[in-house]
Amino acid sequence: MKAVVISEPGDPEVLQVKERNKPEPGENEVLIKVRAAGVNRPDLAQRMGKYPAPDGVPADIPGLEISGTVEQLGKTVKTWEIGDQVCALIAGGGYAEYVVAPASQCLTIPEGISLEEAASLPETFFTVWNNVFEKGKFRSADKVLVHGGSSGIGVATIQMVNALGGRVFTTAGTDEKCQACIALGAEMAINYQQDDFEDKIKTHFDGAAIDIILDMVGGDYTLKNIRLLAPKGRLIMINAMKNKIGEVDLIRIMKNELILTGSTLRPQSVAYKGHIATQLMAQIWPLFPDKIKPIIHTAFPLADARHAHQLMESSTHIGKILLLV
Repeated sequence: MKAVVISEPGDPEVLQVKERNKPEPGENEVLIKVRAAGVNRPDLAQRMGKYPAPDGVPADIPGLEISGTVEQLGKTVKTWEIGDQVCALIAGGGYAEYVVAPASQCLTIPEGISLEEAASLPETFFTVWNNVFEKGKFRSADKVLVHGGSSGIGVATIQMVNALGGRVFTTAGTDEKCQACIALGAEMAINYQQDDFEDKIKTHFDGAAIDIILDMVGGDYTLKNIRLLAPKGRLIMINAMKNKIGEVDLIRIMKNELILTGSTLRPQSVAYKGHIATQLMAQIWPLFPDKIKPIIHTAFPLADARHAHQLMESSTHIGKILLLV
């Protein structure tokens, strides 16, 4: 099979198409003929040598989400049949013509969504469910702030929270991106290049009132986030693109009983990821396509993976970037 391989750690130019052996599914896995793969920031980190793949996963083939057709079943798999169209969360190896995935991490294609579009869903929707709904214990009417609202994580958060009865606030880097967030259901979108998001939100609420903050920025956003949280509010970190070091107000955390937490999805167990898949299928998938839809910025051929990474690094996109196989 053809696969996009990281020839050495470095810039997007190190991504090269090479021939690799087709993988074989384990007992609880399925072999999928890939139609499309989503591009995510962890892929960029892996390419640069900063986010190694876990044991048992191709160390030099990035890709954490795919869509395609089941071609072979592991010995114990009973939930899928050959020929089923699925999307799947995987721990790596998605930039290829074939990939194996745990059967429990595969999902049906939501109603009204194409097979190609479905590749944009697993990584972001699993991540948002894990953090906002599991760790953040989201409840209807909660006020949720997500930074990077026009990113893949952002557009998923806005739609999921809005569809389940929450109020969404977000930051983005241009007026165009802010307008896109509002169109998806955000109550307020703040251009962080022009305005201080803390001041804007405090003015809107006449004080701190946010229940959940999903942050991928870190650095000096940390203290601002803490000052925006309502009593018993939850700050959840999923990246630290600005800086891994942030200042905190310990007295405010204690006084307001705040929770600061975070997670990475890739090292979680297959059982836990299977649990998230079940929750998504039951509570989110029925909301497609009326209340939730994939937001695709553009798609590249598999051989143009380097250009997909260059686009993601530019941060000029709105929504997801795909590779078509």
